[in-house]
Amino acid sequence: MNKNPIGFFDSGVGGTSVWKEVIELLPHENTIYLADSKHAPYGRKSREEIIALCIKNTEYLLSQNCKIIAVPCNTATTNAISYLRSHYDMPFIGIEPAIKPAALKSDTKKIGILATKGTLSSELFNKTQKEFAQDVNTIEIVGTGIVELIEAGKKDSEEMYDLLIKITEPFMISGIDYLVLGCSHYPYIKDRLQELLPNRVRIIDSGAAVARQMLNILKAKNMLNESEKPGDHVLYSNLQVQTLNSLTSEIANRKVYLLDF
Repeated sequence: MNKNPIGFFDSGVGGTSVWKEVIELLPHENTIYLADSKHAPYGRKSREEIIALCIKNTEYLLSQNCKIIAVPCNTATTNAISYLRSHYDMPFIGIEPAIKPAALKSDTKKIGILATKGTLSSELFNKTQKEFAQDVNTIEIVGTGIVELIEAGKKDSEEMYDLLIKITEPFMISGIDYLVLGCSHYPYIKDRLQELLPNRVRIIDSGAAVARQMLNILKAKNMLNESEKPGDHVLYSNLQVQTLNSLTSEIANRKVYLLDF
């Protein structure tokens, strides 16, 4: 059981930003990653559609004997994680925008949140915001178009740069000192965002926190892979593998496949 893989699923390739954090912290763990690029972005779908997709992804990872499942997609977590935990007898690790640390550390008491429509409109997001950011002015922007460009392998394109200029304008005007990335795809444009925003703005995401939580849960349940050899990693996309392959090319022991799921 301990050598069984950690499962990941995301609405595309974005969750590999979190997957990389996990395998850096847990280099001996085997992993399976599902990129549901065919249905990206989840942020435009209804809660019912998102839950149905999450069930499908979960069932496949269970068929591959995964011992724990990470859901690095913010939209999937905020809309479906409670359903998954109540219907499957296994650990699920979700991801949420890092509102709490941004709100606590902000000097200007103005923070930006860049996320999908599905995340910003979710019950879990609103609950988190009310709990940790009552005394903070939050500027929420939907990153329309970002996911699609990353999925198309255009994260460094002029088209992306032009889009980010428009998206960051409200953050520039409002005087934020923290920007929270509320989508697993967005760490792949973190450098571009930092170029456009003032130096005082710190950009944070939740990838490292997910990795630490993964370690804690595997330890608590005695599920750590105690092998001393590096883990093996299998990544699947149901649309095209070029972008998935490109974004993960630096990772050893990984294979990328096209899979109809």
